[in-house]
Amino acid sequence: MTKKMPDPQLQANPIKSKQVPLYTYELKLRSRYAETDKMGYVYHGRFLEYFEQARTEMIREAGISYLNLEEMGVMLPVAHVSIDYMRPVFYDELITIRVLIFDPPSTRLNTWYEVVGEDGKTRLTAHVVLVFVSEETRRPCPPPAAFLEGMKAVMHKEDHQE
Repeated sequence: MTKKMPDPQLQANPIKSKQVPLYTYELKLRSRYAETDKMGYVYHGRFLEYFEQARTEMIREAGISYLNLEEMGVMLPVAHVSIDYMRPVFYDELITIRVLIFDPPSTRLNTWYEVVGEDGKTRLTAHVVLVFVSEETRRPCPPPAAFLEGMKAVMHKEDHQE
């Protein structure tokens, strides 16, 4: 009988276990009326858009964009998503979306998210795994050197701001 290895995508939530991330990026945004459902909550599917917006800005802070990656022949599709909802986000609420990186990027970019309200309470946590994929071969590939250098630079900068 073969022993099944645990799926690394389903690892324990490092936010809940209070692990210290290698890097944190924060984006503040206010929920809009069009993003809410009949109950007055931000519709659950909208958070994927919020995560993408925060992740895009995080990558931009590292000096690279999704467009740059595409120009290098690298795509970054989502391979896994999990979200733990704890409290609702309401219309016109100012929230902070934290993107947390706990592991250095490899062929996978493991991004964790924490959405926090103005009251400081966590609304939800999430895990999104993206995979660097060669546009030519459609197979996983290492992240471009420019991406790694940019991420190292912002991580190093953050280390010296504490």
